[in-house]
Amino acid sequence: MFICSSLLITVSALIGLELATNKALATLPLAIQFIAVMCTSVPASLAMGTWGRKAGFLAAGLIGILGACLALIAIYQHSFWLFCAATFCFGSFSAFGNYYRFTAPEIVPEDKKSVAISWVMAGGVVAAFIGPNLANWSQHLLEVSIYAGAFIIAIGVYLASMLTVSFMQLPPPDSKASDRTNGRSLRAIVSQPVFIVAVVCATIGYGVMNLLMTATPLAMHHNDMQLGDTAFVIQWHVVAMFAPSFVTGHLIRKLGIRNILLSGAVMCGLCVITNLLGQTIWHFWLALILLGIGWNFLFVGGTTLLTDSYQPAEKSRTQALNDFIVFSTVSVTALSSGTIHHHFGWTTVNLCVVPFLIIVALCIIVLQRPAASVPATG
Repeated sequence: MFICSSLLITVSALIGLELATNKALATLPLAIQFIAVMCTSVPASLAMGTWGRKAGFLAAGLIGILGACLALIAIYQHSFWLFCAATFCFGSFSAFGNYYRFTAPEIVPEDKKSVAISWVMAGGVVAAFIGPNLANWSQHLLEVSIYAGAFIIAIGVYLASMLTVSFMQLPPPDSKASDRTNGRSLRAIVSQPVFIVAVVCATIGYGVMNLLMTATPLAMHHNDMQLGDTAFVIQWHVVAMFAPSFVTGHLIRKLGIRNILLSGAVMCGLCVITNLLGQTIWHFWLALILLGIGWNFLFVGGTTLLTDSYQPAEKSRTQALNDFIVFSTVSVTALSSGTIHHHFGWTTVNLCVVPFLIIVALCIIVLQRPAASVPATG
């Protein structure tokens, strides 16, 4: 999942710029990917609650393969809207794949939850080197476009994912989890401070990261940088997103979730400062490294905090709502990123995120994990 995501981050806006008649729509395909995540998150969670995690992950692989095929056809036919349909498939795959991070804490002891989530997220370190380099190395695989070859390889990646999932030993679906009459009402769950803070941190952290990350290839292109330069910057951004996961879970256990979340907000703020100081390749590189670390602390921390807000019978509904909120925001940022950059420039893109970072910092500062929060034991 992370390999294909990082590949798409590298090329989607550039393909959109090449195919779209209105260049302000360059980031629309990437936005549609996140819209698909938003639209599919709820049915994906409920479906896996009924039929099990493995069935959902395998179905997602087939959707990803369909997306890669559509992307190839779109590039051959020079069809912007068909490419948008392809990215909807990629987003649907990711909507299912996002539940890997919730699957991990369901099968480990209570005190290992944060570590399990972190290790799943750490898979992105491998993706950081493979995904952007697929875009770079496959430039000459097909003559029709420097971007087309990457999708041939993406089909193989999806097949490898399905093969891996087929060997996973996962518990069968919980009949209680699929029955919405079990557990508390959704209203009772979302009214908990622990739920609110978890969702705010994950939502704003992901939204800020996506807005800046999506606009970065466009800003680099505006500064006449090559695809190889963009792949280099995105590669290290993805490394920074996921490499901290080797230790984030341990840091949460040692330093406390509040300190890790606040550190994430500070890192995102430093990213904005770096972007405003200059537009060389090294400014883009350092800014996206800081952004990646900030996202990791906020997203892993928010996910860990969320698992304290529901009982096993409530997990499908709670996780679905969380991801719907998160990826609704991500969709808006992906869609608006290209428009803001096209009409107002790189500086405005960065200044737009400052109020939201202040909001997330204030939420973290007042965070107190209530004694009434319900630990998830499943």
